[in-house]
Amino acid sequence: MIGRISGILLEKKPPQILVEAGDIGYEIDVPMSTFCDLPACGEKVALYTHFAVREDGHFLYGFATNEERAVFRQLIKISGIGARTALSVLSGLPVSELAQAVAFQKSDRLVTIPGIGKKTAERLLLELRGKLGPVSDTLEQTPHSGVSASGNRADILNALLGLGYNEREALTAMKGLIDTVNVADGIRMALKQLMKI
Repeated sequence: MIGRISGILLEKKPPQILVEAGDIGYEIDVPMSTFCDLPACGEKVALYTHFAVREDGHFLYGFATNEERAVFRQLIKISGIGARTALSVLSGLPVSELAQAVAFQKSDRLVTIPGIGKKTAERLLLELRGKLGPVSDTLEQTPHSGVSASGNRADILNALLGLGYNEREALTAMKGLIDTVNVADGIRMALKQLMKI
């Protein structure tokens, strides 16, 4: 079982990153909450990980905090909720907001996430009740610079498409972004716009 990886961040192609640890490059899928808090390529990064073996391959998922990983593991235990949907949930809501939605049984907070309909949202609220435990407030995420503006819009678009938004929705959400915006800030701002649509 691979529980944690520490190494050099080589590539960031949302929602996947490449981390070199011990002369091995690990492809890791991460939620946008973790992606937005990554350092620049070439810098050291440490992630908590979840290793999954399926019929179609071996997959590694990374998280900035142990808390995020614990919620991911609770989500994938729910029937019909796969890793992709679990990553979307964590990308759409910080752990603290998800815990609050579960505590107050607010399905309207979950249906704003791509791929989560009303019935799925209600099932998630029911299944997660009492299982998230006490959670701390989400740490303020600091944007990281060091990535050139060229290609950033394409990365932001790919990240939104990877989360399940269609191209029209993604492009509409990106209209107000300035050309020099970095990927992390761009994803955050676009997601805020999509929550309003």
